[in-house]
Amino acid sequence: MSAITDPALMTAEDLLGHYARRSLSPVEVLQAVTERVARHNPSLNAFAVMTPQALAAAGESEARWRIGRPMGTLDGVPCTVKDLLDLAGHPTRRGSRLSDPTPVVDDAPAVAGLKAEGAVIIGKTTTTEFGWKSPGDCPLHGITRNPWNTAHTPGGSSSGAAAAAAGGFGPLHIGTDAGGSVRIPAAWCGVLGLKPTFGRVPQWPLGAFGHVAAAGPLTRSVRDAALMLGAMARFDLRDPFALPDDRRDWRDGIEDGVAELRVAVLRRPGFEAPVDWEGMAAVDDAARLLMEAGAEVEEADPGLPDTREIFGRIWGVALSRLVHSFPETRRHMLDPGLLEVARAAGNVSAIEFLDGEAMRVAAAHAMARFHQKYDLVMCPTVVTTAPLAEAPIADPVRALWNDWAPWTFAFNLTRQPAVTVPMGFATNGLPRAVQLAGPLYRDDLVLRAARTLEVAQPFLMPELD
Repeated sequence: MSAITDPALMTAEDLLGHYARRSLSPVEVLQAVTERVARHNPSLNAFAVMTPQALAAAGESEARWRIGRPMGTLDGVPCTVKDLLDLAGHPTRRGSRLSDPTPVVDDAPAVAGLKAEGAVIIGKTTTTEFGWKSPGDCPLHGITRNPWNTAHTPGGSSSGAAAAAAGGFGPLHIGTDAGGSVRIPAAWCGVLGLKPTFGRVPQWPLGAFGHVAAAGPLTRSVRDAALMLGAMARFDLRDPFALPDDRRDWRDGIEDGVAELRVAVLRRPGFEAPVDWEGMAAVDDAARLLMEAGAEVEEADPGLPDTREIFGRIWGVALSRLVHSFPETRRHMLDPGLLEVARAAGNVSAIEFLDGEAMRVAAAHAMARFHQKYDLVMCPTVVTTAPLAEAPIADPVRALWNDWAPWTFAFNLTRQPAVTVPMGFATNGLPRAVQLAGPLYRDDLVLRAARTLEVAQPFLMPELD
């Protein structure tokens, strides 16, 4: 079946149009998605668990559409939830053999927002253990694989969400991003991945990296990401960092383009970050497309401090705290790389940690001043295309800032919105991508620019059949 006729491959916007015209029903769409999952998930391993309640939810949605009374903006649209977020009635295993197998009672704020708009939750997607790394494997669920080439990783830590998005397992997928965990797998799987402004999408309970993490959409279209953001971005008093309600449709203005916007190409995120020639070629291609659309694009440097130093302290201390939350007799069950990073980078004094926090604020200040001149910043998302799924990690401490997240973690430190946009393919046939970041709270700008690139160079999907 083609992307035009197969409901599993349609965008959320297309599905909603079909529901309104009664040319498709939510139950028919759910059946198409679950059939595709049954065919292809054995080779991808995107799901931690499927939700048996999905069929009943789709039936209730179908009844509402039948009488012309949908409950919200996503009524009947299939959606997945990363297994770092709570989904009522299911345990939150976080990819770990040490996590609590007891089902939770309450939905995470983002999940509650999607359900309030009528989304049908079809399952929980895999994650690296506690979201600590970029290769898409974990002790509990094993290896998740890339739909473009199953020998390669989809990335992480939102590994299952990205694989599900690229694999056509429905249109909407929630990931989380504390150092690039939405944007990196989006880049390696050729899908759209948005890390919203910190606090835009409330979170609870907060994970190990809660003070730099954001929940965001992984989708196959920019407009779907904007639609999904509107459902997720609802104030929730459980999260003390939650922004006030901004009940808006983030698709408003998304087609306005980038004419006269000023875009800075960033070649140095506070240190000499590695990137291969094809990754930088993707940035150059995106710069050309934005200029053709009327943007002013030039290279510029915001003068960031060494973001490796800041991120290393925050990540190391967070992982050390996590490790010490488990009895010493059980810690051997954790991912060995996680243990190594916690041991090597977690022995930081209180003074050193607070000094890192001060450097983080300095980085945010530098970017805020930079955005007085530039509307957007553009740079690579990843160092290279997706590595092999079973490649050994020789040095996990160095891999964090050298191989996985050197281009993404700065925007977690500064709490800005940032998005990964597919940008064609490398010579090995795997997806390339580019990253766009905007000023704090200007999620609308990154969505507009992403949409401009999508229109100029439409996203493609792998052929799994």
